[in-house]
Amino acid sequence: MEPSSLLLVHAVAWHLGPMHAYERALTLLLAFGPFVVLGLVVAWRRRQDRAEERRDRVVAEEREPRG
Repeated sequence: MEPSSLLLVHAVAWHLGPMHAYERALTLLLAFGPFVVLGLVVAWRRRQDRAEERRDRVVAEEREPRG
């Protein structure tokens, strides 16, 4: 990177200054929010799959002849 480009990057960063609390919170939400939502969806689907497997086992056990 050229020194003039680096100076421009630093000038913009200095001009913007530190982030406010709400900006920091929004940045973290945008950065990690999708992963949190994905984790919740995966957990929800696994829970549904386990419940469906239990129902299938119960139905299979009811269909088996006893004796």
